[in-house]
Amino acid sequence: MLILSAAHQQAIQTHAQQTYPEECCGILLGRLERDEQSNRKIVLEVQPTQNAWSEIVVADLAVLEIAVSRHPNARRDRYWIDPQDLLKAQRQARDLGLQVIGIYHSHPDHPAIPSETDRLLAWPEYSYLILSVEQGQVTELLSWQLNNAHQFESEEIQTEAITQKTCHS
Repeated sequence: MLILSAAHQQAIQTHAQQTYPEECCGILLGRLERDEQSNRKIVLEVQPTQNAWSEIVVADLAVLEIAVSRHPNARRDRYWIDPQDLLKAQRQARDLGLQVIGIYHSHPDHPAIPSETDRLLAWPEYSYLILSVEQGQVTELLSWQLNNAHQFESEEIQTEAITQKTCHS
């Protein structure tokens, strides 16, 4: 289960609407709470990032034998978080006693369902929050996580009051 505050959800939706018609992306920092019955990921900070998708990323992925779109408007259906941004977020999380618990991104004019590229590039343990943005407005917000077969499964989202509400832009 992914738990986030209404303020975090609003910040993510605003980011998605502002970057439309391109995909937005960002990093979710928080805490993991696990027991025998549940696996809860509590979002405590949202860090919007730039969509760094480029021809260089496409070339780098080709070396890894991951085929991706090469069309000129690729940021409309692809995102990439610069590894330096992810490293910075990991350091900040560590300094705050948190961890990176997920990634969010938008799907302009498409459902909030992970693409094959999303699946190929996903990391285990992370939540993947996807927003569908139709004509500039968020219409759907779904969360996904990888199972042991590296396939996405839906993840419940719960919005609640969280004491620490930090959003960086």
